Amino acid sequence: MRIAIVHDWLDTWGGAEQALVELLACYPDADVYALVDYMGPEDRERLGPRSIRTSFIQDLPFARKAFRRYLPLFPRAIERFDVSAYDLVISSSHAVAKGVRTTPLQLHICYCYTPMRYAWDLQDQYLSHVGLDRGVKGRLVRRSLARLREWDRVASGRVDCFVAISHAIANRIQRCYGRESTVIYPPVTAPSITLHDAARSTYVTVSRFVPYKRIDLIVEAFRLLPDRELVVIGDGPERARVQAVAGPNVRLLGRLPDALRDERLATARAFLFAAEEDFGIAPLEAQACGTPVIALGRGGALETIRGLDDATPTGVLFSEQTPEAIAAGVREFEANDHRITERACRDNAARFSAERFRREFGAFVAAHQAAFANHGRAR
Repeated sequence: MRIAIVHDWLDTWGGAEQALVELLACYPDADVYALVDYMGPEDRERLGPRSIRTSFIQDLPFARKAFRRYLPLFPRAIERFDVSAYDLVISSSHAVAKGVRTTPLQLHICYCYTPMRYAWDLQDQYLSHVGLDRGVKGRLVRRSLARLREWDRVASGRVDCFVAISHAIANRIQRCYGRESTVIYPPVTAPSITLHDAARSTYVTVSRFVPYKRIDLIVEAFRLLPDRELVVIGDGPERARVQAVAGPNVRLLGRLPDALRDERLATARAFLFAAEEDFGIAPLEAQACGTPVIALGRGGALETIRGLDDATPTGVLFSEQTPEAIAAGVREFEANDHRITERACRDNAARFSAERFRREFGAFVAAHQAAFANHGRAR
């Protein structure tokens, strides 16, 4: 049986790429397609010695530094991939990968991280952050996103079976596409260091610096907590914005190697998270290090963090995306941190292991392959 895995794009490492690694562990002989492949050598090595089949966007002018500016071309690029020779197509999709064209003789399973955020739920937030929420340019961009949203809705009909990364995303798939889905949580990699007892004093957050992650709010919250220290790990287009609001008690370390990142996580007093995330791997990586989490109580965090109302809590959930709410969450954590144990955090994270993901996803695919062989395409 020939298998193709269609991923949106490869440029930086994140949760989708971590899931891609485990999909390749399930299907090591699969061919991989992506709109572009600009991975650095260290990240590229994690995918193993394989070639990535890319689209025409790979070679467009300035694409290496700004391929996202070609967003209106993404649907055309993904539809031009010829995957007709494969029996099984798995799309690994948070944007357009689900729109790859298949035939009635092929089974197409989509592992969906979310319907496109900027075309659906977070459009206003994205446009505001890039200064396109008003004026002529704003109207043109909104019109373009409306066309993209309609394409995305139609393209979702090319998928035989949706697998969602959380119940929050399953609900979003139902709302946006009118499709049912099965929830299989993404894999969370155990820390790459030997865990040990250590004095926990600083707070930490790890993230790509993109608008919806709201790192700026976490940094601003520590202006209200001048006697606490915050360490921020990561990089991205929002770095200058975050740096501008950082006080003297905030250190931006940039992106760190996995071992150094895990060491910071394992010695932090708590991990901060302000995004309304689809799932949220970083908070679980912190819990895998025995570190509690202070997070916005929406989206995937409700499925991965046990709040103070649980018998074995692993963190504190705050209710609003404001510096004041985050600061209040830190104070609430400090008043209750004696109730949160390293063991509870690690045990909670263990529920999301890579081995569990491989087992559940492999069983799902096998069951649907058998049904497809017996009855053909169900759509």
